[in-house]
Amino acid sequence: VQLVESGGGLVHPGGSLTLSCTASGITFDEYAVGWFRQAPGKEREGVACFGRGDTYYRKSVADRFTMSVDKAKNTFYLRMTNLQPEDTAVYYCAADKPSPSMYISNYVEYGMDHWGKGTPVTVSA
Repeated sequence: VQLVESGGGLVHPGGSLTLSCTASGITFDEYAVGWFRQAPGKEREGVACFGRGDTYYRKSVADRFTMSVDKAKNTFYLRMTNLQPEDTAVYYCAADKPSPSMYISNYVEYGMDHWGKGTPVTVSA
């Protein structure tokens, strides 16, 4: 499994950014995929995940971030709007093959097995 993020950068407060993650070695029918972030000095936290046709979000970003999947390109995205300084972090894409009993929403809390190297997002005036 290989995951490669792109699209990070510097943005002003209130601005928008779209992150991309190109995946190889997985299919979206078999794997769940997600976005996580780690701010300086803080623990990693889940932002959004997609699996079995459903998308789940951390509550604090649910009204500003949108995750989408393009099966034809084997790429998934995180559209972030109204970005704030507290959104500053390294953003990671991830993937995992869920067991039949796994609740996809749990990935937002617990993480996944396969990770990209991360792309930094800085929100600053």
